[in-house]
Amino acid sequence: MTPPVPVDWTALRAQARDAMSRAYAPYSGYPVGAAALVDDGRTIAACNVENASYGLSLCAECGLISALFADRPDNAAPAPRLTAFTCVDGTGALLVPCGRCRQLLYEHGGPELLVDTAGGIRPLAELLPDAFGPGHLRG
Repeated sequence: MTPPVPVDWTALRAQARDAMSRAYAPYSGYPVGAAALVDDGRTIAACNVENASYGLSLCAECGLISALFADRPDNAAPAPRLTAFTCVDGTGALLVPCGRCRQLLYEHGGPELLVDTAGGIRPLAELLPDAFGPGHLRG
């Protein structure tokens, strides 16, 4: 899967930084923002939302996947797919998603999802080799 248009990584990072500025991180003080391009032409963004019970906190990536479905224009259409993804911390520096979030991104972007890292743009397959996915659950 390749993005339908060339990726403007600078603009995508700016959207992640804007989302990060809205993060609710009173406990860790570590705001995170994420932004992604979707194969249906949308750009979505989200931030982390902490909770006093840390295990209930939501990563920016979780919010991003929720927005992927909540904001989709046609619920009858095939499930939307992420094509390009970036994530930033409170200073605006690039973050690489943790393993849990990589798995979440894999489910909705697949191995071809382009991920913005400090080392350059990489397909998710390089960041989550031999990933477990929906295909493993189908006979």
